[in-house]
Amino acid sequence: MRTGLFCVLLCWVLPAFAATPTTEQLAASPRWQALLHINPGATLRDRHRSYVDDDRFFLAENGKDDPLAELQASIEALAPQGAQARCRFPARYRFLADHLGWKNSDPFSICEDYREWRQSVKATRAVLVFPAAYLNSPSSMFGHTLLRLDQGEDSAVWLSWAVNFGAVSTAQDNSLFYIYRGLAGGYPGRFALVPYVQKIQEYSHMENRDMWEYTLDLDQEEIDWMIEHLWELKEINFDYYFFDENCSFRLLELVEVARPGSSLLTELRFAEVPVNTVRALDERGIISERHYRPSKAVELDNLRRKLAGNQQALARQLADDPSLSESARFRQASSEEQALMVATAYRYLRLKHRKEERDPKVARDSFALLTMMNTLPQVEVPATEAPEPPEAGHGTQMLAVSGGQRAGEMDFGELAYRLTYHDLLDNGFGFLRGAQIEGLDLTLRSTESGAAKLEELDVVSIRSLAPRNRFNKPLSWYVEGGLERAWAGRRRLVRFVQGGAGASWLWGNWQPYLLTSLRMENNSDFDSFLTPGAGVDMGMLYRRGRWQWQLGSVGHYFTNDEYRYTSEFAVQWAVARQHGLRASVEREGWRGDGDNEFKLQWRWYFD
Repeated sequence: MRTGLFCVLLCWVLPAFAATPTTEQLAASPRWQALLHINPGATLRDRHRSYVDDDRFFLAENGKDDPLAELQASIEALAPQGAQARCRFPARYRFLADHLGWKNSDPFSICEDYREWRQSVKATRAVLVFPAAYLNSPSSMFGHTLLRLDQGEDSAVWLSWAVNFGAVSTAQDNSLFYIYRGLAGGYPGRFALVPYVQKIQEYSHMENRDMWEYTLDLDQEEIDWMIEHLWELKEINFDYYFFDENCSFRLLELVEVARPGSSLLTELRFAEVPVNTVRALDERGIISERHYRPSKAVELDNLRRKLAGNQQALARQLADDPSLSESARFRQASSEEQALMVATAYRYLRLKHRKEERDPKVARDSFALLTMMNTLPQVEVPATEAPEPPEAGHGTQMLAVSGGQRAGEMDFGELAYRLTYHDLLDNGFGFLRGAQIEGLDLTLRSTESGAAKLEELDVVSIRSLAPRNRFNKPLSWYVEGGLERAWAGRRRLVRFVQGGAGASWLWGNWQPYLLTSLRMENNSDFDSFLTPGAGVDMGMLYRRGRWQWQLGSVGHYFTNDEYRYTSEFAVQWAVARQHGLRASVEREGWRGDGDNEFKLQWRWYFD
């Protein structure tokens, strides 16, 4: 009888003890590692170390490098009744209380600031927001990602919170300085929690950027983990690197806190482009739905397209002078056409002056147009058909093999690798039309007469060919620099930086462009260390279905009386999402002579 009773008690008590993990097991658990921002797939630089670069985040002296020591220090600081450290680390306390069996009906009763903050920050849904690429802002050339916390599915997004990670820069930093410091890790990065309406105004209205919204398949408990951890990250510094430890990478860390073990960070990453964040979440089934939000510029363009050419011109004039509504040209149009012209003029006026201080004339003209709109038939803004989602595009890295012939007799083979991201001839599905961003594009060439040599190394190559129309006249521009082989007595490796600005237009599938071009070249055959040159860069793009064509020419006159130009016709067929076949014919010419080159290239894209 006693033996049987003892066995029953033993079977009941032992599992309870066995269910309590050791501190070593807790320190190695996915959620504790996520709470400390330790990435199991990190590079050697950060393997087994926290990404957090702020002593205030750690309770142990060596907590950044030792998750077990940080766990033990957290137990000592958070366990005592009424411990103030709980107010600083609510997510840590919850983790330890759940696993160590701490019982406290109101553990944060002494935490007035945290309780007040937590009462205001409520959410039942998490949405990843992806503002599309914006080339005229260095921090947003690849797009951006942030997290939106909604109070409910039916609540207005204006009441939501936005979770953003960004570099702590100053207004005095110019674009080139920002890029340099961002690449070198010269800025600290921080999480920020702000009303979402501020981000809507910043990205959609202020920067004319389309936005994609991805609802995350997270339950209430997982969302609560994220919110509690955000309190722990208030004013905490991380290292910020433009290519890898950026806004997108940090948001993946935050989702790992909500759902540990998702393996969002385990892959070795040389560059964390924002679209890869969307892909990582989608591939792991964490995205439940997708929504496209067009910018105000896109909505204006949809209205413009409903007008004939002469009516577009009149609408543009109305924005400058609403009194033209009394003209015969305006009055002879139908009331529906009048309403459409006035609505287009009003939207254009508001969009054009959105960044400026209040101007009395603009205010009067806006009021006059708005008054007219109220007397005319109501105009519905045409629905915008969602473009291809960015995550459906090709991979951000590229490997290519080529074969060709130069000067009609020299055969060659090439191997090329590009770290990131997209050029004008790559499959445009999911990418911004007329935009090119390339970083670290390396090409090695081998001929029958020798070993492989460096043919080209583009450190950076950015092009923004934004088409112009009556209502929107953006500047098209480009900048690139690195090493390439160019003619100077013979083909030799030269160092260069070049760029320019101009205009581009869009006529159906055709997109012509014309840019000025300035070049600084370091060439061992030239007398001066740096030789400047000036010229033009012009061409035509064509896109239809899987086909991309480009005919272009760029030439420079140098101050030492040298002249050089390159003309090229290239076409690419998108064989599949991650594969492309490209053919090109090029003429490289110089004063009195030149060489022709033909090349056939297979390109493989991957993440």
